[in-house]
Amino acid sequence: MRTALLLLRSAGAWLLSLASLGAVAGVRPIEAPDWSAGYEADRMIVVAVADRPDPQPAAGATPRGYDALPNYSGGNRAVVAAARLSSDYALRELSAWVIEPLQLRCMVFALPQAADRDDMLARLLRDKRVRLAQPLQEFDTFGSAATSAPATASAPPDVPAAYNDPYLGLQHNFSAIAAAAAQRTTRGDGVRIALIDTGVDAAHPDLDGRIAEQRDFVGGTAASNDRHGTEVAGVISAVANNKLGIVGIAPAAHVLAYRACWSLPPPATGARCNSYTLALALGAALASDAQIINLSLGGPADPLLEQLVAAAIARGTIVVGAVPPDRRLDGFPADVAGVVAVDSVEDAPPSARVLRAPGRDILTLEPGGHFDYASGSSLATAHVTGALALLLALKPNEPAATLAAVLRDSQQESSAIDVCRAIAALRRTAGVCDSERAPSAPGKGP
Repeated sequence: MRTALLLLRSAGAWLLSLASLGAVAGVRPIEAPDWSAGYEADRMIVVAVADRPDPQPAAGATPRGYDALPNYSGGNRAVVAAARLSSDYALRELSAWVIEPLQLRCMVFALPQAADRDDMLARLLRDKRVRLAQPLQEFDTFGSAATSAPATASAPPDVPAAYNDPYLGLQHNFSAIAAAAAQRTTRGDGVRIALIDTGVDAAHPDLDGRIAEQRDFVGGTAASNDRHGTEVAGVISAVANNKLGIVGIAPAAHVLAYRACWSLPPPATGARCNSYTLALALGAALASDAQIINLSLGGPADPLLEQLVAAAIARGTIVVGAVPPDRRLDGFPADVAGVVAVDSVEDAPPSARVLRAPGRDILTLEPGGHFDYASGSSLATAHVTGALALLLALKPNEPAATLAAVLRDSQQESSAIDVCRAIAALRRTAGVCDSERAPSAPGKGP
C-alpha cells in the first residue's frame, strides 16, 4: 500500500480554497503543539472533514464573528464530526485549522498506540465523513557548516570598487554567477520572496529593511542555533553598499520569512519540518501574493503539499526547490511538475532537469549579526531564487517557465547559472555582459 494516501473530493474547489490556508481570517490553527519540542511523526496523521456553516442566529441576535474567536476551530457540525472520528477510531486531536471557502476542517490526529498507520488511513478513507487522509510526513533542510575558516574583520579582502561591502571579495559565489554584472541592470527591486524555512534573524544589520514579514508556524521559542533561514536569506537579499558584510544576489528584493522548520538539537545538524507546518506556510505564501517561493528543503512525496505547490504554480508563482544530497528527484518538492529544482554546481552532474549554482563554502549571514560559511543545495537554491528575482524585476509579466528557461540556457557544460547571460537573453540585448563583469555602484537598497 502506498504510504502517502490522499482522497480529494471536489478537488478543484478545495485546492483553490487551500491557497488561503493559515493566512486569512477564519484560517487559524488552534493550540498547535510546539513541534520543535519533539514528537513521533509516524504516530500522526492529517485528516479533513466537511465544515458547513452553523445555522444563522435569529433576527435581533448578535452573530458571533470569526474575529471574536481567536482559536476558531470550525463550525459546530465539523467539531462534532471530528470528535466522533476521534471516538470511533480512538484518535487524539493535536491541532486543527479551517479552510473556510470550501468548508473543510483539517486535523492532526495522534494514533492509538497499537494502531497501524496504513491500516488506519485506509479505514478513514472509506469513511464517508472523511474528505482527506494522509500521513504527517517530515522534511529536512539541505545545508551544513562548511570547512573554510570564517571571514574576520582584521583581514579585509580586496573589494570591487563599485561596492563598499568588506567581505564581497570572499564571495566566490557572487562572481561565479556574474551577479555583479547583473546588478548593473537589476537588483530585484520590490520582488516578494516567500522563504519557507527556519526562523530568520530580521535584526541582522545586513538584512536591514529586507524582511517584509515574519510568521511562525512551528510554535515554541526559536532556538539559538535556528540559523538555516538566516543563511538562505543572506544569500538571497543581504544589503549592498552598507559598508558591512556581504552582498545578496537580489539585494533589493523583499523576503517574507515563514518559519515552518526548526533546528535539531545537538549533536544533530540541520533543521526539520513536517506536512502540517509546511502546509500552513505555503498557504500563507499564496495568500501574501509572493512572486517566488524558496524551499531549501525536501523529503518524501506528499500529496497535500504537492497540491499546494501546484496551486501556486498555476497562479504564476515561481517555486524553487532544493535537490536532496542523494540526488534523487522523486520526492517533494523537486519532483512536483513546474518546480525549479536546484543542486550545487560543485556536486551535480549536468542535467536537463536541474539548475546548478554555487553551494560549497558560501559566506553568508548567521544569527546575532555574525557571518560564516555554509554549504549544501540549500544555498545553491537561494542563488537561483535571487537570480530569478533579478529577472522578474525586469520582466514582471514574463511566465515563470520562460525565466527558468533562460537561466537554464545560461549554463555552459558543467558551469553554474550565469545571471548576466540570462538577462541578455531575456532582453535580447547584445553587450550586456562585458568581459570584466564590473557593475556601476548599485547603492544601498531602500
